[in-house]
Amino acid sequence: MFGLFKKKSEKQKLQDAYQKKLSEAHKVSHSNRTQSDKLMAEAEEIAKKIDQLKD
Repeated sequence: MFGLFKKKSEKQKLQDAYQKKLSEAHKVSHSNRTQSDKLMAEAEEIAKKIDQLKD
């Protein structure tokens, strides 16, 4: 209850975006492989940003 209004950290926002991109890529992969590859590339860019935040 006390964490209800707590803001997400930058790392948490990026992790959420990464999971969303992976999910979208998986859904699209059944019908449009090119779009799926594009979404996977975007997810990889987000993963790189997350790794930079760890350092």
